[in-house]
Parts: sequence; C-alpha cells; structure tokens
Amino acid sequence: MPDPIRLGIIGASPTVGWAHRSHLPAIVASPEFELTGVCTTRKETAEEAKRIYGAKMAFDDYHEMLAHPDIDAVAVVLRVPTHYQITKDALNAGKHVFTEWPLGKDTSEAKELADLARAKGLKAVVGLQARANPAMIHMKEMVEGGYVGEIISCNMKLMRGGVLERVSGRTWQRDISLGANTLTIATGHSIDAMRFVAGDFSQVSSVITTQVEQWYESDTQKMVDVTSPDNIVISGVLANGAVASAHVGSIPWAGAGYIMEIYGRTGTLVATSEDSPQLGDVRLQGAQNSDTLEDIEIPARHTNVLEGMPHAEPFNVGQLYYLFGQGINGSSPAYPDFDTAVELHEFIDAMRKSAQDGQATTVKTA
Repeated sequence: MPDPIRLGIIGASPTVGWAHRSHLPAIVASPEFELTGVCTTRKETAEEAKRIYGAKMAFDDYHEMLAHPDIDAVAVVLRVPTHYQITKDALNAGKHVFTEWPLGKDTSEAKELADLARAKGLKAVVGLQARANPAMIHMKEMVEGGYVGEIISCNMKLMRGGVLERVSGRTWQRDISLGANTLTIATGHSIDAMRFVAGDFSQVSSVITTQVEQWYESDTQKMVDVTSPDNIVISGVLANGAVASAHVGSIPWAGAGYIMEIYGRTGTLVATSEDSPQLGDVRLQGAQNSDTLEDIEIPARHTNVLEGMPHAEPFNVGQLYYLFGQGINGSSPAYPDFDTAVELHEFIDAMRKSAQDGQATTVKTA
C-alpha cells in the first residue's frame, strides 16, 4: 500500500460546520490519508482540532499550510465565497485539492479553477458526494445495464424543514450573491445525483422562488431580509428523450425527505432517503416487468471505506476521499472533478435563465 497522502484541511473547525460534521471524522477513518495539518482563522481552534483529531500541525494562516513541504493535498471546507481564492492559491502551490461544492460563487470562477487544475496537472475533486454514494452508483449501473430499459420519465423531490429561522452564524446564506442557498446547494447536490444516474438534460424550464422573504435569527431575536431562493421547481427533457421533473424546497415543517423515481419500458427504480443522497443512506427499490417494488441489495464492491467509517454525513465524504486518494496515487477512478463542477454550474445557469425568461432553455451538454 502506498504511503498515506499528507492532507491539510482548511476550515477545520473542531466544533461547528461541515468539516466538523463530515471531513474531519471521515479523514481520520481513511487509511489512504494522514491528517497532517488543520487550519482555522484562530490559533486556539486550530490547536483544538489538532488535539481532537490527531493532526500533526496546526495553522491559523492557510498560506503557511500551503507553503509547508509536508502537505501533499488540501481540502477547502469553508464558506462558498472563499472557495475561489483559496483553491487557486492551493493549485498554484502545487497541491492536489478537494474543494467543497459549489466550487465558486459563479460559473466564471469555476471555469478558471478547472482550467488552472488542468494546466497544473493536479488532481482536483469537487464535493459532490452523491456521486460516491453506493446506492447512487449502483442505480446508475443498473440503468446503464438496461434494468429499466428505455427511460420514459423520471422525477425527484427533496423537501427539507426549518426554513423560518436560523442562528445568526448561518443567516449569511440569505444573501443570494454569496452563492450558498437552496438553489446551489440542496438543488445542486440532488439534481446532480439525478443527472448522474438518469442522464443530462437537453432542455429545462424552471421556477425559482423565495417563498419566505425573512428569517428569524433565534440568537439575536431579529428578523432579517432574504434574497436567496427556497423553492425550485424544474421540468424538462433529458438528452435520452425522457421527460423529467424535480422540486427542491426548504419549507417550514415536517420535510418529507428525498425520493427519485426512474420509469422505463421494462422496469422502475426508486431511491429514497431521509435526506439527500449527498448526506444520508439511500434505500433502493426496483420492479422489472412488475408492479411490485422490491428492495435491491447494494453490492459490496461499491463501498470503498472501511467498516469504521461513521455513517450519515462522513460516509459519502469518506467514499469521495478514497477516490481522491486513488487518483493521486495514479489510478483513474471516476470522481467528480472541477470539470464536473463547471457542468453543474452551467446547468444551474440554464435554470436561472429559464426562470428569468419565463420559457424553456436549451442546456449546454458536454
């Protein structure tokens, strides 16, 4: 087995945030990597992350981490507005990079980073974890293997509760210009899973709305104005001729979770989860020339992490780290790279254009 890849995590808060919930526990359970460095904006939190997760070094300046010769690769796990500059600096420092989704605030940032990674010859992975979910991989494999036959139609829905209030540390997402909202994140991840399994769109019509125009900050007890969308509805045609629809919403109460259904001439496949396929376990069911759905076992070959990998949020992140590590070590695994990110950014642009124009928009395909 190759020597572990020496990883530094930028944005390694030990108590809050996405790194705390997923990246840090995932990397500790990933034998392909060594957690060499952790970086936050404050030395005391970096030292705490180092202590809790067993990192070798702590930094409060990411430039120092990028300049350190013992760091082979970095993960950028910060708020979306910071992704572009830090990822650019990492690539220019010669480091392989795992940057969370969205890759940038907009498509132009994503394109520049994808071009830079290609020019530098570095491995660059974007955090579209649904593509590493074993159930999604198997569902895609079954579709490509002819289980459903010619796809006639497919649909997806993800409904999450809790849109009415947030703590002040998370209300920055209310500003649409900062690039992190229900359209880019919840819709981005779930529609990417749909495209991954069923195929790309050739045409899309969309409605993008802000149904809740103010959030209540529970800690400051203030109401704040919201420009970010919270309900997105799309319909369209896939490149393979199937019709498709999706509704992703942040709603006040009792979110129903996730479902994706694919209907073909010879079969049906249904994926369900309490949350999106990016975050949680997915139940896969199917029916072939039958009206009765039955559970489908996910083959062990689609699981690359060890038994010690925590389930829920760290699991699919760990799956993606495995593919990242394989790529760095010279294999050619299928993982979502920065070009994949650009394609998704462009699809979201097509959704925005359709919503603005009030008519169907042709989708650029690779």
